Amino acid sequence: MLNIANFSKLYYTGDTLSPVQNRTLMKTEMFSSLRVIHGVAVRTALSVAVSVALATSFAAAPVDAFAKTQTSKSAKRSAKPAVAPQAKSAKPAKVATRAPKGVKTAKVAAAAADDEAAPAARGKRAHRVSYRMDAHGRRSAVRSVAYQPRPPTVGQAFGLHETPDSLALRSSVAYVVDQNTSETLFDKNSRAVVPIASITKLMTAMVVLDSKAPLTEEINVTDEDRDYEKYTGSRLAVGSELNREDMLHIALMASENRAAAALSRYYPNGRPGFIAAMNAKAKMLGMTDTHFENSTGLTSQNVSSARDLVKMVNAAYQYPLIRKFSTDRSYDVFTGKRNLAYNSTNALIRNPSWEIGLQKTGFINEAGECLVMQTTINGRPVVIILLDSSGKYSRFADAGRLRGFLETAGEPHITSADAGGGGT
Repeated sequence: MLNIANFSKLYYTGDTLSPVQNRTLMKTEMFSSLRVIHGVAVRTALSVAVSVALATSFAAAPVDAFAKTQTSKSAKRSAKPAVAPQAKSAKPAKVATRAPKGVKTAKVAAAAADDEAAPAARGKRAHRVSYRMDAHGRRSAVRSVAYQPRPPTVGQAFGLHETPDSLALRSSVAYVVDQNTSETLFDKNSRAVVPIASITKLMTAMVVLDSKAPLTEEINVTDEDRDYEKYTGSRLAVGSELNREDMLHIALMASENRAAAALSRYYPNGRPGFIAAMNAKAKMLGMTDTHFENSTGLTSQNVSSARDLVKMVNAAYQYPLIRKFSTDRSYDVFTGKRNLAYNSTNALIRNPSWEIGLQKTGFINEAGECLVMQTTINGRPVVIILLDSSGKYSRFADAGRLRGFLETAGEPHITSADAGGGGT
């Protein structure tokens, strides 16, 4: 039998091969070549198949990756029922709603429902969430933005939003009185004590003006004026320098928090003296439901009721500068480093159909959207208080509903959570 070893022996000795040996050698060489070609073909076919499989899996993988939180972990927990978390309802829904049949229907439906509700639920805060994509053993991280609902306001926590009213207001507290006669024209939870956010700045302005400190005195913004409770930002950088009048102007018109904080620090007895003066002023005005902890309103400890706020608005209306500054549309200041252009936080100020004599807006999570103002409707001066409104523009829409109600000479409407209280 001829094999490779025998062939090598014949080759090196110079012996010749018989015809049978020649045919056997040719078959052996051909068989060896075919094995090589077969091996190359198999490897090529496997490589192409793997490439196609990977391309197909990566094309479909993002849908699967967004439809589930962590593929590897969910496989281990397949025995447990799948529940779509609330925190993963906004951005993933946009991909999941286009998912093929392989994506779980329950999660797609839940995500789509949350996505429809998202425009109405302002204030959802974004945070980063990592998702795992597992395609044929290949793992990679996909980063997406998910949203968490804003914590409930104090009014929501106490069920004030469940109080019905004929105007279907989005504000849980609404109170309208005739400024001249103090007649109640509309009442919804006017006795409820809730956080008032930047409505606080009306009291801040009165205490500043009552101090008789020079309005031309320069005031510097320092680290002490930063917000260390809510950690909000400000366009008024540390090191900025404005006079007291400009600080007061942008605090009232644009709700500039660092301006209000700096004003309290420059009070004759410092910030503690300023807060004491705010509470003393409230007591003097008969605001028995009111308490202040700072001059900005960036705390849920600044609380009041709609009835008390009518007293504060009427008192602030007696100060011409507060009326002027709070109703300006825009104002420019020079900080010593650059010019800043501020605009009013009240959209109604830019509406010529409204005759507004004084106003202030406010917002923190605990307080919701707030608005107080003095305005004239059908020749009658009224004070409107709207607290704990849900939605960025709902307080302004509520003000429009109340005006429409008053313009049609509607009867006084009383709906209060404490209906047993006197005068409601």
